[in-house]
Amino acid sequence: MDTITSTEQTNKIIIYSTENCKFCHMLKDYLTEKGFTYENVDVGKDAAQADIAREKSGQLGVPVTDINGSIIVGYDTEEIDKLLNIK
Repeated sequence: MDTITSTEQTNKIIIYSTENCKFCHMLKDYLTEKGFTYENVDVGKDAAQADIAREKSGQLGVPVTDINGSIIVGYDTEEIDKLLNIK
């Protein structure tokens, strides 16, 4: 698990991803550009974490993003912006 750090963030963001997922990389780049920190969980390397992502999202695909307990499946910047109050 990788943690990207920034200052003064109160949002807990977990991204369940795989190394070869184009949309996972786009999502991480997007959050970094916006100045948010996140915990990256590579579900391709950790079956237990893959199970957790599947339980949270109800499906097998990545990326799965957990923002303060709200789950987003896929690369959905509109929903991410709403949850993180990005304008």
